[in-house]
Amino acid sequence: MIAVLGASGAVGRHVVAALIEAGVGPLRLGARRPTAIMVGKTAPGTQLMAVDVTDPTALAEFCAGADLVVNCAGPGYRLAETAAKAALHAGADYVDALGDEVAIAPAEARAADRTVVLSAGTVPGLSVLVPRLLAESAVAAQSKATRLVAYAGGLEMVTTTVAADILSSLNVGGSHGEPFGYPLAAWRHGRREARVLRSDENAEVPFYPTRVAVQPLLTAEIERLAASLGLTEADWYNVYPGQQVRALFTTLPTLPTSTSQQRSEIVSRIIRAAAIDLAGVEPYYRMVFTLSGPDWSRTAVVRTEDSYRLTAEVLVIAARAVLDGRIETGIHLAGDVLRPGEVVAEIERRGAAGYAVIQSSVDPGSPMDGGFEDGEL
Repeated sequence: MIAVLGASGAVGRHVVAALIEAGVGPLRLGARRPTAIMVGKTAPGTQLMAVDVTDPTALAEFCAGADLVVNCAGPGYRLAETAAKAALHAGADYVDALGDEVAIAPAEARAADRTVVLSAGTVPGLSVLVPRLLAESAVAAQSKATRLVAYAGGLEMVTTTVAADILSSLNVGGSHGEPFGYPLAAWRHGRREARVLRSDENAEVPFYPTRVAVQPLLTAEIERLAASLGLTEADWYNVYPGQQVRALFTTLPTLPTSTSQQRSEIVSRIIRAAAIDLAGVEPYYRMVFTLSGPDWSRTAVVRTEDSYRLTAEVLVIAARAVLDGRIETGIHLAGDVLRPGEVVAEIERRGAAGYAVIQSSVDPGSPMDGGFEDGEL
């Protein structure tokens, strides 16, 4: 039995569809309102179940008897740890798109003889897998990779869960109130350095169709990646093309958030701003990664119309890897245990995203030649 939490949401509905297409099951689909679960076709034995992730009793009942729990519910910073521990207590494996800082000791998962895979989404998730693929496919004769510059963002609808995570990440993001990331910080010479970068409200970013706002943010995920690849520098920028969202985000840190009503009002404002920006235009989401050495550069571009579907596809890839026994017991991050090439090939095969790599051999400081090596846009 595979139990899907948050099956009615923007990510959950894509997870359910992909699992049904793959013939994986039986499925138990959970949401606060089961009638909101949109399933075009159901596999034999599919169950619909009401569950509130904040209700320990209801969550325990939902996880009981499951072999694997796939969590698509949010806000991620607040619910991932609760859901993960409920799954382990029920004797189930667990996969989550978020949960980078979930406070579960590796020994806890191993003691339960269960497998936990966290950060199996777009960001986090592909944000590590794509740079790893660039590093793996670099020509052996090239000099060592020393620098990563990454951009991620687009014009999309914003769900209540995503808006709540955005608001929470301004101050907390981990399970115990630690920062989600460090604005303006970057990786330099083996450690995090504060206030190295700056925001830009009118930036021109390669492979984005219009000028955008960019906000630097160094997360623990990118710090781990930079350390593991031995990079001298790593810069990450969140990209905001929409004018309404950009204007709102400049004021968010100053808005009062001490009461639930105040937080709810801000969440509504984020959703409205994104909807206004999206009016009359085609949605898109892009990730652009440039990994380079002293005399070479490789740029990967991931392009999709729906980052929620992209997250769902990575989640399902992780879930199937767990079900097939390809990931050992214990707690893992998807970027460490999934095979980057297989993940990218699968999301391309299923039409969830386009992928292209541009290879350049350049002198330091000279422009790339722009030649495509593989993939297509």
